[in-house]
Amino acid sequence: MDIAERVAELVQIPSVNPLHAGPISGDGGERELSDWLANHAEALGADVVVDEVETDRCNVYARFEGASEHAVTVDVHLDTVGVEHMTDDPFDGRIEDGRVYGRGSVDTKATLAIVLQVLEELQGAGQRPLPTVNLVGTVSEEGGGLLGAARYRDWLLERGQRIEQIVVAEPTMCAPVHGHKGGIGLDVTVHGHAAHSSKPHLGANALSGAARIVVAIDEEQERLAGLEATTPVGKGTVSVTELAGGLARNIIPDACALYVGRRTAPEEDIDEVRAALCALIENSAAPLSTTIESLYGDGSPGFYQDPSCALVTVLAQLADIAPTTAEYGSNALKYGEVADQRVVFGPGSIDQAHQAIEWVDISQLNRAVDIYRTWFTQ
Repeated sequence: MDIAERVAELVQIPSVNPLHAGPISGDGGERELSDWLANHAEALGADVVVDEVETDRCNVYARFEGASEHAVTVDVHLDTVGVEHMTDDPFDGRIEDGRVYGRGSVDTKATLAIVLQVLEELQGAGQRPLPTVNLVGTVSEEGGGLLGAARYRDWLLERGQRIEQIVVAEPTMCAPVHGHKGGIGLDVTVHGHAAHSSKPHLGANALSGAARIVVAIDEEQERLAGLEATTPVGKGTVSVTELAGGLARNIIPDACALYVGRRTAPEEDIDEVRAALCALIENSAAPLSTTIESLYGDGSPGFYQDPSCALVTVLAQLADIAPTTAEYGSNALKYGEVADQRVVFGPGSIDQAHQAIEWVDISQLNRAVDIYRTWFTQ
């Protein structure tokens, strides 16, 4: 089986994040792909741990023993985004025009296929990889607060283990990405008091409190935009991206819900940013009260790795591409506490991810196979 066929095989295993599930995706989540990975890795001789993160949602940790004391870890998220907006069969994995098509083909089942392909080649040649390879399949990257990565981090901490070098799989066109922003998401409810719209003075308009928050957030974004960036990752940003409220056209609304998203730069302290943002929201809504929740975790500080470290350097040399930074986030945000060196890396373009038609170039797959083959054997 060549690499395109292996990617196609994985695309044909639906693994839509339950938060994005719909009639086409089914309700299996990552379960079938987790089972496939555990069984396949075990058949290749790996020591496999299946770690349930939530009911029927399992991380898989496969350890392939190497010929040296060095160890590398590759994290591949098993979930994909939804498929309801896709314009062709999301799971057909068809191969044509030099591409593999289907949900997850580029984001990011490609890397899972590539690592297994190289390990199978070595096994077929009677060889072990030079470093011990820890292949980690994590759930819940595409929604839900990076629960799988957070669980793997905690699993390592519980055992007093650290990661020497970790590659977090994302489509980077085989360029090593050594930094990107973190983030905090706040679900805010503004509490008012209902009244007949003919007598607004008897009520407290929750929409008015929410509007004051939106204005304050826009002003905060202007302040952040005027700051000096201290790393190539750039400056923090903040925005309101959801707003919902109102009962009827003749009722003063008693509640309004909004979502505030704050992207954090690497140098920012996550606790300080959260406290300041909550204070801004509460003060802006006053005299109305607010409820502020982080439904998908407490957020993450930005990720930044010195580009001169050994991991970034070797991947840049093997790919013959300069290190860069990214605008999107990844599981790398959760590994700062347990990993000495982190990088985001993988074949294909992020521009093809999450699209109505998703695909990955086979030339990119072959290039990444060559990189991993050399990395695992040099």
